[in-house]
Amino acid sequence: MNAMEETLVIPHQAQNTEKTLLQKKTSVRARHMRETALGLLFLAPSLAVFSIFCFYPLIRSVYLSMQVTNPRGKVVDFAGFDNFKAMFESEAFYQNLLVTGKFALYTVPTTIILALLLAALTAGARPGMKLFQSVFSMPVAISVGTGAVIWNLLFHPTAGIFNYFLKLAGFEAVPWLSDPAWALFSVSVMTVWMNLGFTYIVLLSGIQAIPSDMQESAKIDGAGMFIVFFRITLPLLSPTLFFTLVVSVIQSLQAFGQFHIMTKGGPIHTTDVFVYGVFREAFVNYRFGMASAEALVLFAIILILTLVQFVVLERKVHYR
Repeated sequence: MNAMEETLVIPHQAQNTEKTLLQKKTSVRARHMRETALGLLFLAPSLAVFSIFCFYPLIRSVYLSMQVTNPRGKVVDFAGFDNFKAMFESEAFYQNLLVTGKFALYTVPTTIILALLLAALTAGARPGMKLFQSVFSMPVAISVGTGAVIWNLLFHPTAGIFNYFLKLAGFEAVPWLSDPAWALFSVSVMTVWMNLGFTYIVLLSGIQAIPSDMQESAKIDGAGMFIVFFRITLPLLSPTLFFTLVVSVIQSLQAFGQFHIMTKGGPIHTTDVFVYGVFREAFVNYRFGMASAEALVLFAIILILTLVQFVVLERKVHYR
């Protein structure tokens, strides 16, 4: 092959190489587009459901929060930020926030600590543990409405079993749901029981997922039961605890059903949590603009608290 032929072949080979690379890039791009289209096709039903039940109500709430509605709930005038201004100037707004904060403090730590204790005691493979696990998990299968009706009967001032045992012990009957000093505590007790099943199942699963060889090694080295629990089990369980904390805080701020059935915000607004205030504004007073503004503020509060938990607490989580 002479020099002239070499100069002709080399550019031809370079062109073929560039053409091959271009074809490969086009093929990869087409494959990615097909995979993306297929993924969107599978996600379409979920996106449709989210659009109907999440995205549209959110957009509608933003729209209604800037409107004034008549007693029939129809939009009659544009209000701008007047609903938000009136809400922040209202004493009931801060009272509802205070009641919701108390309710969260009563229920969230109590539920997590009690579920953690029960999960630690029943996580082993000892005889009879399956029975206890089933019993402690049962509340997860009971709806809020059913649980509230059951506890309404337990808290009944004359026919309730709690006052029956108090009278047997020589104490006076307690008006659990009609006394301002006891109403929020009573609903909190019911909520702790109701949320215990889910929290217990999650923490039990987290404990059982911890490798047993680490705990056995610590016991062989002479570590006691409490040292193993606090030095090994709890650090390895921290991702699960973090998850349950975030979920429990959100649930406590969104609590509604038990208050609506058991106390309806009373007595004297001592159980008037934030969500019940939103419900009352919307479906009792028919002030959908004010209710939408309060709902958006609640959304912002939950979002901020969740972000704070991730920023402050997640750094202490030990991911394996």
